[in-house]
Amino acid sequence: MTWIGYKPLATLLISILHPFYVSVIDMNHNNKEASLEISVRTFTTDLEARIEKEYNVKLDLSNPKQKAKAEQYINLYVQKRLALTTNGVRGKMEFVGFEIQKESTWSYFEIKNLSQLKQLDVFCEILFGIDDSQINILHAKVNGQTKSYELPAPKNKTSFTF
Repeated sequence: MTWIGYKPLATLLISILHPFYVSVIDMNHNNKEASLEISVRTFTTDLEARIEKEYNVKLDLSNPKQKAKAEQYINLYVQKRLALTTNGVRGKMEFVGFEIQKESTWSYFEIKNLSQLKQLDVFCEILFGIDDSQINILHAKVNGQTKSYELPAPKNKTSFTF
């Protein structure tokens, strides 16, 4: 068998042995509710590892008995690592909750009393410190217009104008 026959197997082994480090942050301006809805998707094991390292707390996010503790530390962690400035004013993100979907954790936040969004400045260091190849992918949707940006570590700031 030639090298070409081994290529799919080699690709599979590399992907298993070398995981990727990514988070996805979706920000949606809800005109009707006058709010900015924020969803942060991370790999659950990576989020647990960062919380443990940052706060010296061992969590199993999928354990229902640890739900209140998990909510507390997810909120603390994300509030420290993600900051949004809307129209020149630092937004107050309110924690809504989290859910586990397969290997991912979705954390939900909301900035209220935001009837109009023209400028969105983002500071994001979600999962920084796990691996130098960490990438945070940002999606911002305002008035039906979606803009996306990729923040590879160590870059941690970007802006969206609508």
